[in-house]
Amino acid sequence: MKVGVFDSGAGGLSVVKSLLKHNLFEEIIYYGDTARVPYGPKDSNTVIRYSLEALEFFNNFDIDLLITACNTVSAHAINEMQAKAAYPVVGVIEPGIKALQNSQSDKDAPILIIGTRATINSNRYQNALETLGYSNLTAMQTGLFVSMVEEGIFEGPLLYETMDHYFKEIETPQVIILGCTHFPLISKAIKNYFHDQPTLIHSGEAIVEYLEETHGIKENVNETKLSIYASDNVEGLRTIANMWLND
Repeated sequence: MKVGVFDSGAGGLSVVKSLLKHNLFEEIIYYGDTARVPYGPKDSNTVIRYSLEALEFFNNFDIDLLITACNTVSAHAINEMQAKAAYPVVGVIEPGIKALQNSQSDKDAPILIIGTRATINSNRYQNALETLGYSNLTAMQTGLFVSMVEEGIFEGPLLYETMDHYFKEIETPQVIILGCTHFPLISKAIKNYFHDQPTLIHSGEAIVEYLEETHGIKENVNETKLSIYASDNVEGLRTIANMWLND
C-alpha cells in the first residue's frame, strides 16, 4: 500500500517515524505545507481551504490512504477532506482518544491536553473525553512549541523556559495528550519537565494502533520508500526529517 501523510510542516514526521517503525506501508508520500505553517492561529475556513488544496497535491500520486497528521486539520477539515477524496482520509484526534482509553488511565485523574489554538478552541478532544466520563481535564494552547520544532529546537534552555511559562501553575498530570504532531519531537523534554511522571499519548503510535483496529493494516513490509515534499524550503524539511527519523 501507498500512504500519504499531510501536515502543516515538520510535525507529521512524528507520525512517519511510527509508520516506519511498524513497517505498515510500502511507500510513504509526505507533504508539509511549510510555506504556510503554522495552521494553529488560522481560522477554520482558511484551514479547510489549505487542506483541500493539499488534496490536489496528493492527486498526483496513486495513494491508497491519506493520514492528516495535523490535529488542527483533523479538528476543522477532516469531514470536508473525506467528502472530496477518492480514498480514505484518517485524522489523528480519534486515534488519540482511543489510545487514552486503551491506556486504562483513571477517569478522575488529571489529564492535560496541549495543542494549537485552533485545536484547543475546537473542543474536539474535550467534548469527546467528557462524553467518555473523563472529569479532570486541562486544555492548554501551547503554540510556541510549533515554532520551536520548525526551527529544530528539541531541547535546551529556551524550550525549558517556554515549558515553564505554560506549565508552572498546573498540577502534574497523569496523562498528557500531545494534541499536535509537532509535540512528539519534544516529548523527551516535556516528560523530563514533569520528572518522567506522566504517560504521553502520541499521535504516531496512536495512529498505528488505530489503523490496525479499524482498517486491518498490520506490519507486513520489509522496506518502506519515503518521499518528502514541501510547499517551501523542502531541503530544510528533509534536514529535520534526517535528524528526527534517524534518532
